[in-house]
Amino acid sequence: MTDSSAPVSSIEKEFGVPIPGAILPEDQWAKTALKKVPEGLLNWAELFGRVAPVLIDVGCGNGRSMLTSAVARPEMNHLGIDILPVVIRYATRRGNQRGLANTRWAVIGGREFLLNHVEAGSVAEIHCYHPQPYYRQDQVSLRLITPEFLLLIHRALAPGGRVVLQTDHPGYWKYMLSVVSLFFEFSERQMPWPNAVKGITRREIIARRQGLTIFRGDGTARTDLILEDAMALAESLPLPTFNADRRLQALDQIEREISPSGNSSGRTHSRRGGAQKSRQRKRGPRRTS
Repeated sequence: MTDSSAPVSSIEKEFGVPIPGAILPEDQWAKTALKKVPEGLLNWAELFGRVAPVLIDVGCGNGRSMLTSAVARPEMNHLGIDILPVVIRYATRRGNQRGLANTRWAVIGGREFLLNHVEAGSVAEIHCYHPQPYYRQDQVSLRLITPEFLLLIHRALAPGGRVVLQTDHPGYWKYMLSVVSLFFEFSERQMPWPNAVKGITRREIIARRQGLTIFRGDGTARTDLILEDAMALAESLPLPTFNADRRLQALDQIEREISPSGNSSGRTHSRRGGAQKSRQRKRGPRRTS
């Protein structure tokens, strides 16, 4: 694990690409882990100890994408969530080593988190990079990006709040584009994000080295949606039943064979995604007063 062996004040690299932020002396480390997500709606000021705009990275993986933002935008609070404890341990350690008190990390699924813990209109940005497409037909219901989930994102965002989506899966991207514009003023981005030109996530770095196209875009929450109409719209839209394209499984295998620190270790490591196993239950977005 490169985190524990990196010298003080060093720059950590993954696949030769620096991870933002220098590792500080231990007495300057932050404490950012959430042992357990509190019950009910979160109070952001209490969680971060200050009032600031909130960014949520759903399926944050080993933390590269959120660290990139947290270093560049210290004026924002950043919360990274993922269902895999191992990647959250890596991400938390990296945030702590860099003294990033504007980060918090938690093990929880994206749908569960937005549904049960986020007050409507309380978030500035929600990012989701490379959600797991799932290949087996009996796993299709686990795909994260659905009309229902997009509605949960829209509900969580403040008016005009920003959503960011990215994948290397053409079928998933085609599906996203077919539904996302109904909830957001959304634009595709052809070039890499300017704050991470070599890759915003470890998955992107691996995919680009394999010659795959990266599909990315962002947009703002539509302000003309009425909740009742939006719920009816979400229920009427198709679920993501695209062809999973098994050719991309080879890339998944490469990623599993590389530890979250970027070293080949033989340790199995599931791809970032933020979906949760209990996602089959059908519950609509609840109202908040």
